[in-house]
Formats: sequence, structure tokens, C-alpha cells
Amino acid sequence: MLLLPALLAVAGCTVGPDFRRPKTSVSASWQDAGDGRVSTASATYRDWWKAFNDPILDRLIERAYRENLTLRQAGVRVLQARAQLGVAVGEIFPQTQQLVGSVQYNRTSDRSITGLSTKGASVDYWQSQVGAQASWELDFWGKIRRNIESADASLLSSLADYDNTLVTLTADVANAYITIRTAEERIRIARENVATQEESLKIAEAKLSWGTATQLDVDQARTTLLNTLATIPTLETQLRQARDALSVLLGMPPSDLSDLLEGPSSIPASPPAVIVGIPADLLRRRPDVRRAELQAAAQSAQIGVAKADLFPAFSLIGNLVFVSTDLGKFRLSDMFRWGSRQVQIGPSVQWNILNYGQITNDVRVQDASFQQLLIGYQNAVLSAQQDVEDNLVAFLRAQDRADLLAKSVVSAKSAVALSILQYREGITDFTTVLTAQQALLSQQDSLASTLGNISTSRVGTYHALGSGWEIREGQDLVPPEIRAEMERRTNWGDLLRPSTYNLPATSEPKSTPRPPDW
Repeated sequence: MLLLPALLAVAGCTVGPDFRRPKTSVSASWQDAGDGRVSTASATYRDWWKAFNDPILDRLIERAYRENLTLRQAGVRVLQARAQLGVAVGEIFPQTQQLVGSVQYNRTSDRSITGLSTKGASVDYWQSQVGAQASWELDFWGKIRRNIESADASLLSSLADYDNTLVTLTADVANAYITIRTAEERIRIARENVATQEESLKIAEAKLSWGTATQLDVDQARTTLLNTLATIPTLETQLRQARDALSVLLGMPPSDLSDLLEGPSSIPASPPAVIVGIPADLLRRRPDVRRAELQAAAQSAQIGVAKADLFPAFSLIGNLVFVSTDLGKFRLSDMFRWGSRQVQIGPSVQWNILNYGQITNDVRVQDASFQQLLIGYQNAVLSAQQDVEDNLVAFLRAQDRADLLAKSVVSAKSAVALSILQYREGITDFTTVLTAQQALLSQQDSLASTLGNISTSRVGTYHALGSGWEIREGQDLVPPEIRAEMERRTNWGDLLRPSTYNLPATSEPKSTPRPPDW
């Protein structure tokens, strides 16, 4: 009896490493921090898309947040992780708690050992029993606590995955919308140039009829016109594919979205400046970086779970069963007499002393997995910095390019007007007109594409900064209709309440057991 107090006295031991965030290489500042358009001030990026001042984009993102299926799937994964945490917490309490009962007819063989004492006769009897049994493996080495710690970190990791899905969703919706508006603008430019080139073709045909031009001028004019017309189907394909992609993001079948896109068809204009904070902010703000850290924390605890198997497992066992038979003077109803009780209680120990090779190698497997996740976290930090740098330089240089192209378009328009006038008056040949028209179309199309690139690079910058997940704070991760469906199918208790799983993004994994959810 001295064993039980001794076990309970030292049951706070925990094997395995305690997780600590690994060191990472983080730049002190961004490479373009000296540019006047880049601010390193701290800012809230909850509704970063509103900087475009486009109500249609605002409505699209709001709808995607409500209806996107990938986001809903990520929300249900959070519920799954929360339920898994409940499973892990339940292991801290007696693992087996059962009521048992049976009524059995038994007949022994007349050729069995029993038959020797009954002179070759068989024995027929009924036996009944009812009782309760329990077993409780003490968390002597912290195996169960490490498993809870792992499940807790996995819950927070699933929440970070939801946030990352939301960040990607808002960026994808914005990019799809910008692609649609850019394609529409490029189609408008192409058709505008088609009108100009049709007019040039008419001039060439008229001059041919007057004998002041050759068939070559007409053929060249028609070739240029047809080449410009040929660009429109490609642009229309891009427009259609962008609309289809946006439809799926909104949780609906592909459609033209005319009702949702109704309004001015212009490329969302980006402000010239952007606030990016400092590189160290990424460790806190980017959900994929948080997820990588939490996955490593969950795996770190699994090392302790595996190590605990190297040591003996101590348990408390208790059985109370009432048993009776109808043999001899006994009756089945005697089962409920106090004397019919059968009691078994006491501590036990189990030690896998001949499996050290397997258990030790399992510990090594868990440790190697942990090391991979540590490296993965460090790589995630580096990749996050690269994402910001790449999108930031693209945003700044696209603005520089757009300024030059805007001036080039002005000059190209002037050149086209002047060349047509000179050709009409016979001062220059038709090749000059064609060259000027081709240059105008090229510059206008490049300007439209670059304006779209400015906006998509701004979107990419905020995506790289891990912005947009903040809109889920205070909101449920799972829509009411899905919660209702899950409640009809399964008893979820209180686990579908947002307060049980919608935790702050800055939460740290806990190692303290929490009460189970019944």
C-alpha cells in the first residue's frame, strides 16, 4: 500500500523537451525602406482592400468571406482539432470506466478435467454477473500531458491555417477582380484602335481609287487591322477565365457575374504609398509562419509521448462484480447479495523491457520529424521576407514604368494623328502610319497591363504581410447552416460555440489539462 502514495507524489515528472521558438534570420529593415513611398510605421491591415476605394471589390470580398467553400472547410478542420483536444484531455482521467453485465449458460465436457471430479458427468449451469470496472494509468512520466500539449498546439495550428486560408482568399478575390478589370480595359483599348485602323484602311482604299496610293498600302492597313482584331479573342478568353475563377471563389458555379460586377469598368487605382512595418512583424502577423511554429510545437510534445514508453507504466485497477450461478443450492438472484461480490483492486505496472530498439527508434523518428519542422519554420520566415521584398519592388517599379508609359502614350497618340494627316496630304508613306498605330496600341496595352500590375503588386504586398485575417475576429468560423447540419447529425455539446475554438491569433499552446467536454 505504500506504492500508491509514492506514485502520486512523483507523478509530476515530464519527459521530453520543452518547446522554444527557434532562432531565425530576420532583416532589420526592408531593402526599399528608403523610398518615400514606403512607410515602416505600424498599421492595422484588417480591411487593406479598402485602399482601392472600390465598392464592388468590397462587396466581392465580403461575399467570398461568407460563401467560399475552401474557407468553410478550414473552419470545420478547426472544429475537428478542438474535438481532438477533448479526446487528449480525457486521457488524464481514468481511461477505462465500464459497467459490465452478462447472463450465460455453461456446460462442461464430460471428458474435461472437470469431468474427473464429477465421475464423467457434464456440469450444466447458468451464471450471471453485473458490476463495474475501472483502470487509471497514472501520468507518471507526463505522456498524457505531452499529448494534450501537442493537441493544444495542433488546435492553434488549425486556427492559423484558417487565417492563412482567409489571407489567401482575400488576395485571390482582389487579384481576380483586378484581372477582370484589366482585361476589360485592354479589350476597350484594342477596339478603340480597331476603329482608328478601320479609318486608316478607308483612307488607303480611297487613295487607291484616286490613284494616289498602291495596293500595298491597302494590304498593309488590312493586315494591321486584322492583327489587332486577333488580339481580342485572347483577351476575351482571359476575361472569361478570370470571371470563372472569381465565381468559384465566391462559392458559386462559373458565370458572367454581370450583377455583381455592374458599375464603372476601370482598373482599381492603387495609392502610391504603402505601409509595410518592419520584417520582425512577420513572425507575429503572417498566419503561415505562426502555423509552422505551432506545428513544430505540436511535434516537440510528441517526442515526450514517445520517450514515456521507455519507462514503466503505473496504473490503478479496480473491479467490483457481483456473480452468482444456479449450481447446487445457489440461485441466480443471489447475485445481489453482498456476499456475492468479487473485488479486485490495486496498483499494477507494465514495462516493455524487450522493446527498447523499437521504442528508441520511435523517439528518433519523432525527433527527426521535429527537426524538419524547425527547419521548415526557419524557411517559412525567410520565404515570408522574400515575398514582401518581391512584391514591394514590383509595386514600386511598376509605378515608375507606368509614369513613363503614360508619357509614351501621349506621344504615340500625337504621332498617329500627325502621321495620318501627313499621309492624307501625301507628305509621308503609309508605313509611317502603320508604325505609329502599332506603337500606340503597344504602349496603351502596356500601360493598361502595368496599371493592373501596380494593383496586383499592392495586393501581393499585403498578402505577403499576412493581412486580412483580422476580419474573422469576433466572427464564427463555421456558418450557421453548417453548424445546424452537424448538430442534427452528431451531439457536439458546447464545442460548436465559437468561444471554445475561435481563439485569439496570439494564443500560445497550453500544457495544463482542461476539463473534458461531455
